[in-house]
Amino acid sequence: MAYKIRAVLAEDWELLRELRLAGLADPVASVAFNETYGHAAVQSDEFWRRRAAQGTDGSLAETFIGEDEEGGGRWVGSATVLDEGESAHVVGVYVRPAHRGTGLADGLFRAVEEWAGERPYVRRMLLHVHEHNPRAEAFYRKIGYVRTGRYVSDPKAPVLREYEMVRELPQRPGGRG
Repeated sequence: MAYKIRAVLAEDWELLRELRLAGLADPVASVAFNETYGHAAVQSDEFWRRRAAQGTDGSLAETFIGEDEEGGGRWVGSATVLDEGESAHVVGVYVRPAHRGTGLADGLFRAVEEWAGERPYVRRMLLHVHEHNPRAEAFYRKIGYVRTGRYVSDPKAPVLREYEMVRELPQRPGGRG
């Protein structure tokens, strides 16, 4: 499969909403999100416009999507990265079921890590993976993320854990280090 990975534009808000709602409705993927389908589904058009415009409005976040080039450009995956100073936090990772295991997630992570790499003060990539999401954790381990030993409680079910994982970024001359 061939994918085009790109940043979301402000005018993409309706496509962003559709993909996010698909992720929240996916029984396998929904465990990974801190937001519920019911909460997201009632958000206003303005909410989605603001969310889509994050990367172009100067905020410290960017969402990347994967378009299926063989499927007419349909959005089939996304990942968001947040600038948190020395860490870039990856959130909202979702790949539609038919596109899991195809390399799309690798492409999305290359995009978020390149975004972080443009910020010389960012030293590491950080994410949280739900304890009931072993497939995602296996993928994150495969691309170099390791558990830190820390965790946060799942806001939707506080008895469950989301394990913190990190990947140190390579040091660059004149940049990180």
